[in-house]
Amino acid sequence: MSKEATVLFDAPGPRARRRNALLTALSALLLIALIALAAKRFNDQGQFAGNLWTPFLKADVWVNLILPGLWNTLKAAAVASVLAILFGVVFGLARLSDHSWIRVPAGAVVEFFRAIPLLILIFLAYFVPNKVSPVIAESPFGTFQRVMVDSVGWIFGVEINAGVVTVPAFAAVVFGLVLYNGSVLAEVVRAGVNSIPKGQAEAAYSVGLRKNGVMRLVLLPQAITVMMPAIVSQLVVLLKDTALGFIIAYGELLQAGFKQVPPNFGNNLIQAGIVVAIIYIAINMVLSSVANRLERRSRGSRKTAAKTMGTGTGAPPAAGMSVAGQSGSV
Repeated sequence: MSKEATVLFDAPGPRARRRNALLTALSALLLIALIALAAKRFNDQGQFAGNLWTPFLKADVWVNLILPGLWNTLKAAAVASVLAILFGVVFGLARLSDHSWIRVPAGAVVEFFRAIPLLILIFLAYFVPNKVSPVIAESPFGTFQRVMVDSVGWIFGVEINAGVVTVPAFAAVVFGLVLYNGSVLAEVVRAGVNSIPKGQAEAAYSVGLRKNGVMRLVLLPQAITVMMPAIVSQLVVLLKDTALGFIIAYGELLQAGFKQVPPNFGNNLIQAGIVVAIIYIAINMVLSSVANRLERRSRGSRKTAAKTMGTGTGAPPAAGMSVAGQSGSV
């Protein structure tokens, strides 16, 4: 750990370091004691009994319950990731437009969906269409509704029957994930382009490039390098958010682990939760390692003059204070 002062903390002196070491040791002992107490309670209640854990050693439990749930989780995450990135790029660049009739509506859309909790978006996508669609079907927009469902909605399993639109759980989960995470990614794209020093664009204009060429050939390639770690980090969040599909009975990993396994194997809810958590942790550790690798590569890249966005990017330093781990100045 660096001993330099940061924007948030002063550099600790010898006495403060001894105090921090003592508090760290006490915290570690307290944590160990809590874990030991929890383990004792679990043991007293028979939670370590072999019959509660052996179901997870059976192949049919994995083949018929857990792996299908894992597949649904990865499927929803993959589809939502692709669409959220497209959403983020389109609306992020729209927010950078010089035309207010593009910039203002794009900003309103991004801020609106960023402000709505993801769970509410999933609820709206799942429950509202079948209530509203009969009204729309009897209006002049009824034909438009049917054409949209037949031409676009069928890709996600959306159906229309007698004017009633039915949205499957998969489509509702993907819809919420795309709108929320896409809005966050739009801000990442906007911030990534804005992080490129103005001199880059000015140099491109000076050699005769027009705005489209400056964005496409100069700013975006550098911005992608800068914002890649932040994008991957957001995709990690998106993957974890697929667990919210549990609330509308989407058959993802959490649904399989909590609702299907325990009733069939002695109500081993805690054991199922631990196994599901280990699977989520393993997947997210893989994605996090990818994000860290991209961040390290981006920091060492000479293709961009901007600093990398992501977990290593903190608040700008206050006047008169240096940022730990950084050397030199721009």
